[in-house]
Amino acid sequence: MKLCKALYLCLLITLSGCATVPYRYGVDYIDPRLPPTPLSPEEQIVRGRPNRFLDASDWIWPGSLLGKLVLWDRRVDNHKISEETEEVMRRYLEDNQLGHVKVVLNGYQVGAEWLRLVNNRSIAPGWRYTLGFLSWLQYTIMPGRFFGGDHYNPYTNTIHLYSDIPAIAVHEGGHAKDFANRKWKGTYAAIYGIPFVNLYHEAIASSDALGYLRAEESRNLQYEGYRLMHPAYGTYLGSNFSWLFPAYEIPITLGTIGGGHITGRIRGRQVSRQAHE
Repeated sequence: MKLCKALYLCLLITLSGCATVPYRYGVDYIDPRLPPTPLSPEEQIVRGRPNRFLDASDWIWPGSLLGKLVLWDRRVDNHKISEETEEVMRRYLEDNQLGHVKVVLNGYQVGAEWLRLVNNRSIAPGWRYTLGFLSWLQYTIMPGRFFGGDHYNPYTNTIHLYSDIPAIAVHEGGHAKDFANRKWKGTYAAIYGIPFVNLYHEAIASSDALGYLRAEESRNLQYEGYRLMHPAYGTYLGSNFSWLFPAYEIPITLGTIGGGHITGRIRGRQVSRQAHE
């Protein structure tokens, strides 16, 4: 019980003031290894073809069902991404000068993903053809087109979305922005796998996303950001502390996710009231 209270307090302290205010647009580091011209709007965001079976896989695959339960939102991995979510993603990328970031909405592009890996000169070949290759292999044999799992792949500089949730889309954009600001992107991607280090990566992405939603989007989307990102961060907090205390994995995980739902809703209502005043 004391451990759960400590974890809840840790979550509260970490996320209570998570949004970047005032919001800072754009990136500070201009990577000389990027291509001279950004992607065109048609090239930057592409959609996968609709498929009746694959688009219903969120109610088949247990991982997607668990994601809906953890975030308490049926849109998680629903494989039906609306024009609203796409437009929020497009505005975020444009406002933050992320013209070289690719976004694939509910797609499966093995060949194109491999080419983006090979051509991503912002990451050294030693990282691209080791950890980057493994990320491509995972994408190939466990396609998110069925299994879901919104994420940003730094090795290909690509955002993959399967959920119709604007806040999640902006959070993944926050990862892309974070990496755009790093000179040693391969190293920064590699250390993500070290226990507790990913809390830093996730906090930066969540902070940027919440700050952007507060600066640019409606009160509903602001509230949605806090409601979802706090428990999502709780999953990372829980998994890391469970690594330290495996015997308490279940109460730790339930405590951090539950705490995230509480703090997210409280903070979301506070922000909504402030925006209304």
